[in-house]
Amino acid sequence: MGHAGAIVSGSTGTAGATRRALEAAGIRVGSTPTQTSQLVRTRLTESTG
Repeated sequence: MGHAGAIVSGSTGTAGATRRALEAAGIRVGSTPTQTSQLVRTRLTESTG
């Protein structure tokens, strides 16, 4: 078992659990690399105003 496998226990530590936790905290998460880069670009534009 590698490092990633060692930290996953049940549904804790999975990518899905991480995504749900981020979204619950109000953080938008992209479903694809393209969508993620668009979200980052939007956020950077919003913060520089």
